Amino acid sequence: MKIKVTGYSKFFMLAFLSSFVLHNYVVSAQENFLIGFTKDERNALLALKAGFHNAFLDEKWQSKNCYDWFGLKCNGTVVGVTLENLDISGEIKVDALYNLTALSILSFKNNLISGQLMDFSNNVNLAQLDLSSNNFSGPISPSLVDLVLLESLQLQENRLTGQILPFDQPSLKEFNVSNNNLSGPIPNTSILQSFDDSSYDHNLLLCGPPLSTICGPSSLVNDTSSSSNNSQIGHILVIVNAVGLFILIILLFTVYKKNKQLDQKIIERENIAVKYDEEKGEEIPSELPSELPSEIPSQVIDNKAKATKQDQENLVFVDGVAEFELGDLMKASAESLGKGNFGNAYRVRLDDGRHVIVKRLRDLKPLSRDEFMNRLQVITAHRHPNLAPPIAYFYSKDEKLLVHKFTANGNLFNRIHGGRGTSDRIPFRWSARLAVAQGVARAMEYLHMNPNSQAAVPHGNLKSSNVLIDENNMVLVSDYGMTSIISNKISAQRMVSYRSPEYLASKKVSKKSDVWSYGSLVMELLTGKISSHSDPKDNTAVDLGSWVHRAVREEWTAEIFDLEIMVQRSAIHGMLKLLQLAVRCCDNSPVKRPEMSEVVREVESIKLPSVESESEEDLSADRSADRSVDRSLTDDSMSATPSR
Repeated sequence: MKIKVTGYSKFFMLAFLSSFVLHNYVVSAQENFLIGFTKDERNALLALKAGFHNAFLDEKWQSKNCYDWFGLKCNGTVVGVTLENLDISGEIKVDALYNLTALSILSFKNNLISGQLMDFSNNVNLAQLDLSSNNFSGPISPSLVDLVLLESLQLQENRLTGQILPFDQPSLKEFNVSNNNLSGPIPNTSILQSFDDSSYDHNLLLCGPPLSTICGPSSLVNDTSSSSNNSQIGHILVIVNAVGLFILIILLFTVYKKNKQLDQKIIERENIAVKYDEEKGEEIPSELPSELPSEIPSQVIDNKAKATKQDQENLVFVDGVAEFELGDLMKASAESLGKGNFGNAYRVRLDDGRHVIVKRLRDLKPLSRDEFMNRLQVITAHRHPNLAPPIAYFYSKDEKLLVHKFTANGNLFNRIHGGRGTSDRIPFRWSARLAVAQGVARAMEYLHMNPNSQAAVPHGNLKSSNVLIDENNMVLVSDYGMTSIISNKISAQRMVSYRSPEYLASKKVSKKSDVWSYGSLVMELLTGKISSHSDPKDNTAVDLGSWVHRAVREEWTAEIFDLEIMVQRSAIHGMLKLLQLAVRCCDNSPVKRPEMSEVVREVESIKLPSVESESEEDLSADRSADRSVDRSLTDDSMSATPSR
């Protein structure tokens, strides 16, 4: 049987086949269609993400639309990648940027990225590069010298080694390699010599202008600019070897002499101890005890004190009583608490079971030992029930430490935001929040009224994570006065007061900037929302000042307050009064903000509702949520004053 195909049949069959092919092509095109970047660029970024350990990027770097990716700047190709302050860890590959050929801005500032610096040979348009405050190691990449459009190079606060390369691009306006392990002379190019010593500070083996450290013969040997004449290098090597041998002989003789003196002192010490014991009529032990008796003559104690001072640097305790030594901290088990604004923090468990918080300071001003000690003495001299001063501090050329008492109940940020939506969440009631507002206000008033506060802004970094809660629910303000030791540039980048309207407008801060920070903190306390000043990395964080002003202007004030306190209807009047005070503190004009003494008067005038009414409202709220909370578990007992 033959099937006759007519002209109409052929037409419909061709139309069907064409439609089918076209449909498949469109579907395929849609699946592979990319917006804002090329396939090679997207694959390079996905490979970069795979090397990082960051849940935030795993979520934000997925789509095929470049404009949806966090931190990217696109215009048909990727021209900028900015991933700052995200706690990104992991190692980055040297060729990670090979396919990002249009890149002009790259910033990984203030993360935990490790590995060697990338190869920038294909990134010829790169103008701004910031890899500061990471864990990059190895030499500076030679490819950076060839970037003729490079305007800013920020490599400070890493672990880079080797020599500085002879950068001489006329475009280079910003350059910083401080706080690394670089060595040798600074190249004598006009560009590198135009930067001051702060661009090179804290590289122990770096020498030559603009630093005050003079290069010795061993540095000259490594100077690549003088390596063209092999005979000169040979002569220098001979001289260096001779000088080195002479120094070694002197060192050996010095060590021998010191050991002989030490042996003599030990013999004298034993003789004194024997004489002392014989006079007392006591039995002489077979071995010398590790600590001499408390009644040994003062001469022995003086000798011991001098030896301790000369041979060992120790912690300086604020109250003058040494509770433990630096060695105890070094050998104790420690838990990293992450990277803070000014360095890493650790929770250390001492041998006696106590816990302390140790902060390794970075980004400091170039202070001498005496300057550092004097400024810490000013900070620790502040004594107030609502302040949490360091209990000890330490200074050496390579290490600066602050030691704080461990606070069992964490910080205010975690108390406000932690555990929401879970059964473990303990309600944070109005009485406890008001106690926080009062305690913080008193601490800030003390700092502002104290004549010893030398900084223009006495605290400078007031935020919820710097308000601590101890085992007695006492409110303690920490991290005050740090502007006196932290570099101005880092203070401006990371401290809350430097986000105030006046600093953004005129680059000036004052005590009223602290008042603005207090108002922002109170808004976070009342709303339960994450402030962009407390945690700028959180994608739910908001500028609370703007948000509250808009809420008041549009008359949806009832939605401002956190639901955990809104159930306490008898406290609404106090909440509104505290909100009005916070709005005044956050006025754009510093002169219109109240002084902290006025803030204290107003916040202390806010009265709590009666215990009976508050208890009834708590019980009603618990029932409406179909659950009950044991009042012994809530922290309504939180206090702004010490328990008596």
